[in-house]
Amino acid sequence: MPESSPEPETAIRARGLSKIYGEGAAEVRAVDGVDVEIEAGSFVVMLGPSGSGKTTLLNLIAGIEPPSSGEIEVNGEDLAGLDEQGRTRFRRESVGLIFQFFNLIPTLTGSENVELIAELTGSTERAEEMLDRVGLADRADHFPSQLSGGEQQRVAVARALSGTPRLLLGDEPTGALDLDTGRKVLGLLRQVSTELEQTVVLVTHNAVIGRMADRVLRMRDGRIVDDEANREPLSAEQLEW
Repeated sequence: MPESSPEPETAIRARGLSKIYGEGAAEVRAVDGVDVEIEAGSFVVMLGPSGSGKTTLLNLIAGIEPPSSGEIEVNGEDLAGLDEQGRTRFRRESVGLIFQFFNLIPTLTGSENVELIAELTGSTERAEEMLDRVGLADRADHFPSQLSGGEQQRVAVARALSGTPRLLLGDEPTGALDLDTGRKVLGLLRQVSTELEQTVVLVTHNAVIGRMADRVLRMRDGRIVDDEANREPLSAEQLEW
């Protein structure tokens, strides 16, 4: 009798997860009772219009904000039970973050931007090696103002990868990029996630990006309203928008 395949490891597990802002008539349920599990090593895209709750859910997964109620466990760590200091430690040790507008320090070179995060995470990887991984070894000594938008985002990816975090989270990482540059950054994220066996969760309003994901979650009014596995993900180069 053939052996059964081992159960895939769960990287993210949420049960009844909610985030509420304000109270009374001003109450806003940004995330409203979300139940979800995400497998380790998967590439997941969260879609939804502005105000659907996708960025708030990403912030809860990253430990940027505490939940108002419910459970959230990431890589075996109970985030709902952590205080602010504990969540800061969790992000530093376990999470790489990529934002739409890069968030590079303008007075530091690309190499120095990566080195700063490497020092905070205790990474022994050299900034030059990380920048070489994203194809920017020859631009390491340039300041953000001397780099194109795509190059700045690749520096941001190198920075996020510093310390080889188990979880890579992106909030509209291609939102400020043109099609060609956006495809290159998405291809890079898929490549490094595969090579490093990282779990990747990207938030976007661009439904086309979901076509390269292993799984697509759609949000509306703080809830996940659709959860679809993608049996034949496209490569980043095949995307058109």
